[in-house]
Amino acid sequence: MSNVKVSTRGDYASRALLSLTLHECAGPTSVRDIAERTGLPQPYLEQILLALKGAGLVRSKRGVGGGYVLARSPEEITLAQIISAVDGPIQAGDFGAPHTNGACDHEGQCVLLAIWAETGDLMRAMLETYTLKQLALITNGDRPWPEQAPVSSEG
Repeated sequence: MSNVKVSTRGDYASRALLSLTLHECAGPTSVRDIAERTGLPQPYLEQILLALKGAGLVRSKRGVGGGYVLARSPEEITLAQIISAVDGPIQAGDFGAPHTNGACDHEGQCVLLAIWAETGDLMRAMLETYTLKQLALITNGDRPWPEQAPVSSEG
């Protein structure tokens, strides 16, 4: 299960698919070429691409000039889909669903279960707003860089 922290697999999968997006017009791309462009380890990348293929995000072509291509347009693939494909559901932790009607077994359990669930929902919602197309535009300088929210220190 995924945590609020994006895993290395999720990061690598996102970088690999962004590389395919940036070089989409070149046709199928070999794992070796993706590894060279992204600086990612090829054996690990091969496993990740197989998982992405299983999730229907990439297709592979065999033979000379073969390699991987996106299975859908970059406008249709979100970061949330990529992360979920390699890490499973995006959630804040493995705590289960909040109890209904505040029927808590232990002090503080219900309110925190509700907050962990909301945190996972917010992260998933944010990752759903970024498509590969948008990431490619940002990478190429055609859209502004995502701004970091200021850290609040309210007491």
